[in-house]
Amino acid sequence: MGAQSNAAPIIIKKKRVSGGDGHHGGAWKVAYADFVTAMMAFFMLMWLLNATTEKQRKGLADYFSPTVPVNPVSGGGDGAFGGNNMFSEKTMVMDGSGASNRSPTVARQARGSIGVDAEGGREAAEEFSTLEDHLLGRTGESMVSLKALQHIVTRVTDEGLVVELFDTEDQRLFEPGTDTPTAIMRALMLQVARSSDLVTNAIAVEGHVRAWPIVLAHNPVWDVSTARAQTVRRMLQSKGVSATRLDRVTGHADRELVHKNPMTARNNRIEIIFLRTP
Repeated sequence: MGAQSNAAPIIIKKKRVSGGDGHHGGAWKVAYADFVTAMMAFFMLMWLLNATTEKQRKGLADYFSPTVPVNPVSGGGDGAFGGNNMFSEKTMVMDGSGASNRSPTVARQARGSIGVDAEGGREAAEEFSTLEDHLLGRTGESMVSLKALQHIVTRVTDEGLVVELFDTEDQRLFEPGTDTPTAIMRALMLQVARSSDLVTNAIAVEGHVRAWPIVLAHNPVWDVSTARAQTVRRMLQSKGVSATRLDRVTGHADRELVHKNPMTARNNRIEIIFLRTP
């Protein structure tokens, strides 16, 4: 009988590990994170819909879907191309069609670029712009102080270029209640007269004054506004403006106020209008 071995047999046990069994796997965490993210996005969307206006929502939608619109019809804007497009018909660059009818801008209408021929409107706008620059001292050729220039503003209307000279609370253009010009007014009139040589347009002069107490037996608003307008006319002529360019001189009393307080000094003003050429 052979010898028996007392050594125990060697048993090898293989353990098979599964990555997703039970709660020990990690795939469910990824799915849960995606679900939470989606819910957060949903609630943010609902909040934005409730907290924004229709215009703001359109802006948000446009931000997430940017486009570059291209249209052969000019938009009529006054940006880099002045409302013109870069489309060509055959070999020539042409203006966009229909801009003035479909979407004209206020600025281009006011400067006469609509309703007149293209060249005439463009020339008028350029002349008024140059005249404004000289009146406001932007060219460095102003003969009046910066303090005096605080009494002048300009604007372009359908009638033409309006140059408005006005009183402030601490400085007046005329002696109170009279048509006697102050030193600031004389300096401003010299600036206007010299700048007027840049154009040949006819000129209108309008006088405006603040309201006076209604208890006065004789309210001088008509007399004072008309007298000041006539004084400005005489000053323009004395400084070289031809009398033939003066189209009208009128006094408007306190009928066209620019400030909500009818008795404030800001309503005392002279408007010199460089009229559009018919």
